[in-house]
Amino acid sequence: MKQSPRRIELLSPAKDLQCGIEAINHGADAVYIGAPKFGARAAAGNSPEDIRELCEYAHLYGARIYVTLNTILKEEELQEAERMIWDLWHAGTDALIVQDMGITGLNLPPIPLHASTQTDNRTPEKVKFLESAGFTQVVLARELSLNEIRRISEAVTVPLEVFVHGALCVSYSGQCYLSAALSGRSANRGECAQYCRLPYTMVDAAGTEIVSNKHLLSLKDMNRADQLEALLDAGVSSLKIEGRLKDVAYVKNITAYYRKKLDAVLVRRPEYCRASSGRSTYTFEPVAEKSFNRGFTPFLLEGRTADITAFDTPKSLGEPVGTVKEIKGNSFTVAGLKQLNNGDGLVFFNRRGELEGFRVNRVEANRVFPLEMPVLQPKTPLYRNFDQAFEKELAKPSAERRLSVRIEFLDNPFGFTLCMEDETGARIMLTQPFEKEPARRDQQDNIRTQLSKLGNTPFEASEVTVSMSENWFVPSSLLADMRRAGVEKLLEARRVRYPRELVRRVQPAEVVPFPERQLSYLGNVANGKARSFYQDHGVEQVEAAFELAPRKDVPLMFTKHCLRYSMGWCPTYQKKSSPYREPYYLLYKETRLRLHFDCKRCQMQVFQEL
Repeated sequence: MKQSPRRIELLSPAKDLQCGIEAINHGADAVYIGAPKFGARAAAGNSPEDIRELCEYAHLYGARIYVTLNTILKEEELQEAERMIWDLWHAGTDALIVQDMGITGLNLPPIPLHASTQTDNRTPEKVKFLESAGFTQVVLARELSLNEIRRISEAVTVPLEVFVHGALCVSYSGQCYLSAALSGRSANRGECAQYCRLPYTMVDAAGTEIVSNKHLLSLKDMNRADQLEALLDAGVSSLKIEGRLKDVAYVKNITAYYRKKLDAVLVRRPEYCRASSGRSTYTFEPVAEKSFNRGFTPFLLEGRTADITAFDTPKSLGEPVGTVKEIKGNSFTVAGLKQLNNGDGLVFFNRRGELEGFRVNRVEANRVFPLEMPVLQPKTPLYRNFDQAFEKELAKPSAERRLSVRIEFLDNPFGFTLCMEDETGARIMLTQPFEKEPARRDQQDNIRTQLSKLGNTPFEASEVTVSMSENWFVPSSLLADMRRAGVEKLLEARRVRYPRELVRRVQPAEVVPFPERQLSYLGNVANGKARSFYQDHGVEQVEAAFELAPRKDVPLMFTKHCLRYSMGWCPTYQKKSSPYREPYYLLYKETRLRLHFDCKRCQMQVFQEL
């Protein structure tokens, strides 16, 4: 029996309704957006009314809307969360992305639950457990290699979601307590203060300075555009773009960029198919480097590499444009192939190693006249992190998404009939009584022209067939009225046909045990229903979340990023020893962090030194 193609989903972020609609326009198969409360980006909440409007728009194209409710919940927040989930369900939400297992114990509508990356999903055993617990999609840890993803895929049937682009948390998601310990702002509550992006000085046990004032916990941004096919072959079904705090220009550009990359794969791989319908066309050529980025890395997908860190700056570098060639007065020339524009924002690293920026006032050939002339040196690399012309293009309507439709116009004994069928098989028939009379000139071209005028609709005519027994006169006004009525009827047919996924929550015949018997603070259990969930699945000892009971002298961060490796002293990969005495410390103002290296797990742990 021939196997049907596996549906592949491009999943885009949205901080608000506008970003969500533009993500759909620019080719997203699904969008994830913050709930009114309890999302891992506390500053990106949205009302049920806006989510309803986004769902109605997305569902026209068969695209799905996932709402993030992926923080841990305190006991007193559970009832409010339950009411909010029902509101989101009635608004049309297709699934919730959750972290707190207490949600599974609430009175829920039949809404699918996706396991957030905040639940720390990095082993076949953990993902298999989540599948058995009823989760319908699982977001894997960013740190996994292709081989690790493949091993998980071979052990489960639940769809797997993987990040392919955007900012990288240096810690395993859900396993970072640095912000909570240092400021009381918990990442697991959506309030991360981003201590990983600060400049640190690294010293050894004797206080000897190793590195001064560098962003030693800051990583580059992920870009896996060249690994999409390999990810699909490893078993991934959902390709996720990070960025629920990013602006609409970022969402437009990066969604379009990955849509084009993914479509190129789908064309030659018939065993995979797109998860939604409609085709997007663009007024611009998407370029990933033109949106916010700290430099790019595929991040551990094919093993450990040296290109994952952004020690010099946590700010956006943008795209390389060339080097400084000749400096003359209040201007300089650039050696490079990129066209610069008036109003561009350029950056460079100054003599102190700091990122410095300036605005371009005007450009004459390859000579740049800055608004204020910075102190530059010949051969200094230049980057553009604001492309005036590109941003101006993205500020306008920059994409249209259309569903192809076949139209047939026929006569009948009482008048005329219009049939419309879209690319998904949704079909309508509309009959209009009309007293027919022969036409003096051929009507076919006008009928095709009038019925093809679908500009302000989600449709485009791929074929218009006219089948009349005689050359009847058909007024343009009648054709326009029938076209409008046909479009409304087809839109309604699409709404009715939308395949909303429903989940029946029944007690399994056999309870699958959680992979661990003891759960420390790393389990992030902050309410009684979450505790009961784990106990019901065989966990014998459940500690309270760090946020409820802060600990001293425990790891506050677990990361695959390793400063031993970055310095060239990894005993496993580089076979070299350090000239400095451990433990090493990271210093920032009054903050002192101690580093511990767990070579068996190939991890670095970060402790607060009090």
